[in-house]
Amino acid sequence: MKRLAPALLLFLAACSGGRELSGEGGERPTIVSLNPCTDAILAEVADPGQLLAISHYSKDPRASSMEPEVAARYASTGGTVEEILALEPDIVVASTFIAPATRAALEDLGVRVETFGSVASVEDSKEQVRQIARLTGDPASGEALVASIERALADAGAVGRPVEAALWQPSGIVPGQGALISDLLRRTGFESYSAVRGMAQADYLALEQVVADPPQVLLIAGSEAGQRHPVLSDLPEMRRESFDTSLLYCGGPTIIRAAERLAQIRQDVS
Repeated sequence: MKRLAPALLLFLAACSGGRELSGEGGERPTIVSLNPCTDAILAEVADPGQLLAISHYSKDPRASSMEPEVAARYASTGGTVEEILALEPDIVVASTFIAPATRAALEDLGVRVETFGSVASVEDSKEQVRQIARLTGDPASGEALVASIERALADAGAVGRPVEAALWQPSGIVPGQGALISDLLRRTGFESYSAVRGMAQADYLALEQVVADPPQVLLIAGSEAGQRHPVLSDLPEMRRESFDTSLLYCGGPTIIRAAERLAQIRQDVS
């Protein structure tokens, strides 16, 4: 993608007022987050007023990993350079998929950009929490969140034989063994139905397969026609449970909510 034209860069720089980093001189830096997963972490580890805005995704219950009342505390941004500069942040936290032109424009104007990818395990998530907390200037807040995650997982840990569970995600697909949610299922006493049958990340789970070979527990996190089919009620050996899509993809504090939900399901099955 092309970088922004020099004339536009000069105009945007004038709008930003040549502001120096507030992180210099001992003050904690102000932050704008452009990713729903980092939104949720920053809401936990940043000081009040330090997080200037979250992504617009976190205002949409279908895409957010935050509770609505938490998201309502913050302004949001669509991620344009103009919007970000108007907020005058010291740091922009984004996903690794940030548009190259947007990143280049922000960095040319002196705004620090830090990117984070998706996490594949609880351990990856805890390290990401620590990295983001260090960005805020408060590593202790990250350790506190990590401790809360570890307590939630310890409370959700199950003893005894694992329960076979199929996680039916939006579009009718299943998670791979390298997905964060798969790690959470293992840690809370479930065995992956799809992995046992040789299915990989994003493989399609057909209604016909569920009917012919039902799991002990079917976790439904989608709204496709097959996932609502009446025939599922005719499988008495299989238990059905809904699983909120907001618990599928993000780490950080989302792990706590996901662990609590999975522990509840595991207890009900037992």
